[in-house]
Amino acid sequence: MPHTHPVLADFLSFTLQDHPIDIVKGTLASGVHWHYLGEGLLEFVPHHGSDQSLVLSAGIHGNETAPIELLNTLVKDLATGQQALDVRLLVLLGNVAAMRGSDRYLDDDLNRLFDHRHTHLPESREALRAAQIEAAMAQFFAGASGARYHLDLHTAIRPSSFTRFGLLPYQTRPYDAHLLKCLECCDLGALLINHAPAGTFAYHSSQHHGAESVTLELGKVQPFGQNKLDEFAGINALMQSMVSATKPNWPAQPYQVFKVVGQLEKHSEAFKLHLPDDVANFSSYPQGTLIASDTGYEYKVSHSEERVVFPNPKVKPGVRAGLMVVEVKDY
Repeated sequence: MPHTHPVLADFLSFTLQDHPIDIVKGTLASGVHWHYLGEGLLEFVPHHGSDQSLVLSAGIHGNETAPIELLNTLVKDLATGQQALDVRLLVLLGNVAAMRGSDRYLDDDLNRLFDHRHTHLPESREALRAAQIEAAMAQFFAGASGARYHLDLHTAIRPSSFTRFGLLPYQTRPYDAHLLKCLECCDLGALLINHAPAGTFAYHSSQHHGAESVTLELGKVQPFGQNKLDEFAGINALMQSMVSATKPNWPAQPYQVFKVVGQLEKHSEAFKLHLPDDVANFSSYPQGTLIASDTGYEYKVSHSEERVVFPNPKVKPGVRAGLMVVEVKDY
C-alpha cells in the first residue's frame, strides 16, 4: 500500500495538532492532484481537470464537530481512491483555533464576519481568519471556468424540530435548479430562504463569487468522537455525489420550505428572549406573541404563525439573536 501523506491520512488530527509540513503538494495514485494551501485548506483537482468547482466547508464554528468529521473521512477516501473526484474541490476547515479548544469562537462569531465585515473588527482573531478564508476562496474560484457550488456545513447549538435543515443565502438571482434538486436527495426536513444580506460564509460565496451556496445544519453540537454520523448519511451521500459529479443515490423526498420574515435584534445587554431556555429550533408561536424585547424594541409575531430559528440571547449586542420564519409554498 503506498504511503499516504499525514495531512491526507488524517486531515483533522493533522490540523488540530498543528504539525509542521514539508511537502505541500503531490499526486495520488488515482491521478488526483492535491495541494495543501495553509491551515485547514486542502485543494484537489482531477488529473483530467474539470470546469466545475466545489467548496466544502465545516468548522466555521469550532465546536460543530459532526461535519468536520464527515469532511475528514471524505479526505481519507479521496487519498485512498475510495472516493472518485470529477470536480475541482476545496476542503476548508474554518475556525481552527476555536476547534482546538472545542469553542464556538474565540473573540467573535466567524459566521458574521464574511462579506468583508471583518474589516470592522481588526483586533479580533476571527477577523484575521475570515480574511484568510475569503482570500483562499477567491484564489480557488479564480481558476473556475464553469459551475460553482459551496456547501457550508454546521450543527445547531440547540435541539430542532428538524434534525437536518438547510438555509439558502439571500440573492437576487434565481436559486440553482440543480442544487435544489440535489437537496431533495439528502434527507433534509426543511429549507430556509434568507431575506437580507448577511455576514455568513454562504452569503459571501454567493454574492462575491456567484457560487450556488447553501448552509446545511446537521443535528446538535457534540464533542469530537461522540457524533452519530449515520444520522447524516443523506448529506454525506450528497457530498459524495457532488464530489464525483454523479447523481445523488439517496431517495428523493420533499422538504418544508420556510421564508425568513424577521430577525431578533439585540441592541444592548437589556435584551430579553421571552421563550424557554431550552426552546427548540422551529418552535411555533401564534400572532401577537411577544418573542423578544430590548430597550425601545419589541418583536411580536405579526403573521398567523411564526417559527423561531437560532434563538440565542447570549450573542454580543449588534448581532442578530434569532430568526423568525413562516412556511411558504415555493421559492
